[in-house]
Amino acid sequence: MARLRVGVLISGRGSNLASLIEAAKAPDYPAEIVLVISNRPQALGLEKARVAGIPVCAFDHKLAASREDFDRQMDAALREAGVEFVVMAGYMRVLSDFFVNAWYNRLINIHPALLPSYPGLDTHRRALADGVCITGCTVHFVRSEVDAGPIIAQAAVPVMPGDDEDTLAARVLSAEHVLYPFALRLVASGAVTVSGETITRTTAGGPAPAILFSPSPGEAPPPA
Repeated sequence: MARLRVGVLISGRGSNLASLIEAAKAPDYPAEIVLVISNRPQALGLEKARVAGIPVCAFDHKLAASREDFDRQMDAALREAGVEFVVMAGYMRVLSDFFVNAWYNRLINIHPALLPSYPGLDTHRRALADGVCITGCTVHFVRSEVDAGPIIAQAAVPVMPGDDEDTLAARVLSAEHVLYPFALRLVASGAVTVSGETITRTTAGGPAPAILFSPSPGEAPPPA
């Protein structure tokens, strides 16, 4: 079976890109990365792609006449490379309606929170300020509204005593590196499909705990 041809959009160091590249090395992985695009020519993630033998494009968004003009550049490069599906992996620009519509239901993103909670920026600061016990990350189809769209998969991460933004961010990022390749596999294999705003899952994707606790029940003092 032919593998889904994927283009990845990045802006920085490409840690999620690295996890996707590693997953795609498996012969049975249903997607292959055929192009990496960055809006920052100096993005460290571009070197990760080059080392893996993946073609790259770097377009400086500051030189574009408008957001849509820049997105049209990306769109043309993706189509020239025969890309069928687009993955945002630390891409730090809001996409134009043109791009979202051009890749409707073929464009996904990962967000460092359990959507619909904490869309936008400063997710970890806001979660800590609210005193939540569980946070996590979400992979979702992209819509014009920021951090909206049908949810493909989520991973829960406990908030630990003494956490600050950095320690919590690191724990969530570790979960992202597992969740994103898993979510792309679900979509590329057809185990998850989307119609309009409705997700259909033909498999649960493996066993999961029936209940997630934070703090763990084992940490609680015995009843008096």
